[in-house]
Amino acid sequence: MVNMKTLSLKLDDKVFNDTEQVISRIRKPRNRYINEAIDFYNKIQRKKFLAACLEKESRLVQDESLLVLHEFEKIDYEG
Repeated sequence: MVNMKTLSLKLDDKVFNDTEQVISRIRKPRNRYINEAIDFYNKIQRKKFLAACLEKESRLVQDESLLVLHEFEKIDYEG
């Protein structure tokens, strides 16, 4: 069994009403729907964080990578 944490959640009226409309159509318990929505949003945020880290690291090594590329271009592979 999965451990669950209890929390109090305040939603904007519009978000709550939209949620109620959706869960009534898909016939899913509110708690399950909110859990899945947060899980999905967490995955998106992790991907954004990873992309930002990769972009930062790429900028850090960009100049060195260009130097290495120029060195490879100078190699005479035919001779």
